[in-house]
Amino acid sequence: MASKQQMGYKCRIAGVLLFLFTGIAALIAVAVIQKTWRFKEYSLEYGIVIDSGSSRSNVYLYEWPGEKENETGVVTQIMNCKVAGEGISAMKVDPEKDAESWKAFKACMKNITEAIPVKKHNTTLLFLGATAGMRLLHEEDEQRSNEVLASLREYLSSLPFDFQNASIITGQEEGLYGWITVNYLKGNFLEKNLWNTYIRPEGAKTVGSMDLGGASTQIAFAVQDNLTGPDYLHVKLYGYPYNVYTHSFLCYGKNEAEKRVLDKVVQESSDPAYIINPCYPKGFNTTMKRSFIYNSECTKKPDNYNPDQEMFMVGTGDSDKCESIVKSIFDFRTCTSAQCSFNGVEQPPVTGEFMAYAGFFYVARALLMNGTSDFDQFNSAVTEFCHTEWTTLRAQKSWISSRYLRTYCFAAHYVFTMLADGYKFDNDTWKNIHFQSEVKKTSIGWSLGYMLSMSNMIPSEVKEVPPMANPVFAGLIFLFSAITIVTAVLIFIILIRTCY
Repeated sequence: MASKQQMGYKCRIAGVLLFLFTGIAALIAVAVIQKTWRFKEYSLEYGIVIDSGSSRSNVYLYEWPGEKENETGVVTQIMNCKVAGEGISAMKVDPEKDAESWKAFKACMKNITEAIPVKKHNTTLLFLGATAGMRLLHEEDEQRSNEVLASLREYLSSLPFDFQNASIITGQEEGLYGWITVNYLKGNFLEKNLWNTYIRPEGAKTVGSMDLGGASTQIAFAVQDNLTGPDYLHVKLYGYPYNVYTHSFLCYGKNEAEKRVLDKVVQESSDPAYIINPCYPKGFNTTMKRSFIYNSECTKKPDNYNPDQEMFMVGTGDSDKCESIVKSIFDFRTCTSAQCSFNGVEQPPVTGEFMAYAGFFYVARALLMNGTSDFDQFNSAVTEFCHTEWTTLRAQKSWISSRYLRTYCFAAHYVFTMLADGYKFDNDTWKNIHFQSEVKKTSIGWSLGYMLSMSNMIPSEVKEVPPMANPVFAGLIFLFSAITIVTAVLIFIILIRTCY
């Protein structure tokens, strides 16, 4: 009888102890879960970059989570508003045109403003970057350049955003930011793994970038770490270092290069009333004022220059002669380094894949060579295009405005000459060039790379969200604490009773 009674006490003690340990375990579990199972809820951040090029401005709106993946925010383009009219370098000349430009500018900013939640307006960063058009204006007329930027700063600072600055970016910066854009969109910096977190792709290689604008052109690609010089930039993105070669050629954008070629054509003509232009299609003719060619720092004004003097040009579609004139605006002989592109600029050999965008893409598309092609195929397409008469071209390329179509014989030779003779792409490496304007429905340009770099300066807005609301957490802690105390009291009572 006594042994059964003793056995009963032991069973009760064991049961109470199990209850006690369960309560303690539950108490600890609740505390640990509340502490370690917190997840971070990031608010969306916004940034605006205005790309003010030589021919027009584009306003890009980006968003990204407040988190940072290895030091750089994950940025997505959600809007691109193209400002109608000319570029900002044409401002402060004609008040009527200025009024039209401001109207178009404000219309774009209104659309952008409406796309951003009101509560995020005051934290949305706003930048304006002016490129080669303004770089040229700054050289030609510094006062007007400063006045244009001052008026833009005054307007942009009046908007409900966190306006940072309106400035002229360097050609080297433009090249670097373009390279960052290309590789970001290609997923060469980050990718999501199975756990939905961002990691660096295993064995990822970067892609070189080539940008052809209206007033300048840029090339940028990653090289070995031991190469140094004024055109090599060491940058750190997503926690990893890169050595990037980048160079910008001012006055070698498509529009400015065309003016230089037209200048050569005019110089070779003895009669300004009838000028033979081998780069214009056969059957095309036009009248232009001299100011069209010589209103830039990139073309030297001739003696007795009259900006209003008219010139009559007649196209002949002479591909070989056009090629010869195009090559004459480059200097392929001067070089004091192991290898140069042109004009004595040192450049290491091109390696790997390249993305050719902006003007490069539009010229390749006119030749039906966008995407990838081979060296001889592209060269043949250039010759065939130049030999096609104007009426046939208009019928075949009806999707291209006549304003631009007339320039594509020159532009095709220009692109091929720059890539083949300048950057030294050959039969083996030409197939690595991808002529594209977009990646993943996002336009390629320097502005996204700029926003990615600027996001390093943006503090994360992080709100920690616990798995349980505070009242629930407090209630569970109270419940399991009470259970633990009651169980401990029961054990004490049972132990006392076993002693008597």
